[in-house]
Amino acid sequence: MFDKHDKKVLVVDDQYGIRILLYEVLGKEGYKTFQAANGKMALEIVEKESPDLVILDMKIPGMDGIEILKHIKKINQEIKVIMMTAYGELDMIKEATQLGALTHFTKPFDIDELRMAVQQQLAC
Repeated sequence: MFDKHDKKVLVVDDQYGIRILLYEVLGKEGYKTFQAANGKMALEIVEKESPDLVILDMKIPGMDGIEILKHIKKINQEIKVIMMTAYGELDMIKEATQLGALTHFTKPFDIDELRMAVQQQLAC
């Protein structure tokens, strides 16, 4: 079993409520958590903290999730990414998967399912 305290998770979402919910739930699970409301903040945290996993919203003003995902993978190919979308755009989900996203969740999501997906991805 892996030690959750050694794992870093970054939550990237422009919706404050979702971002804080995931930040708090994953923090209580024992992960070191970070949060970002936009792409610029997210990439600064990726460069500084090198998270093990990023939970990334597809639709973020300024720099969308696909663009952020491309930058994350340029910085560190080993960072795992789970995408979230409220829209279910199949083309964007397919592109995200081709770029290295592991899975995706459609909002509203089941918090327990997302928590389990995080645990599974970080246990690998």
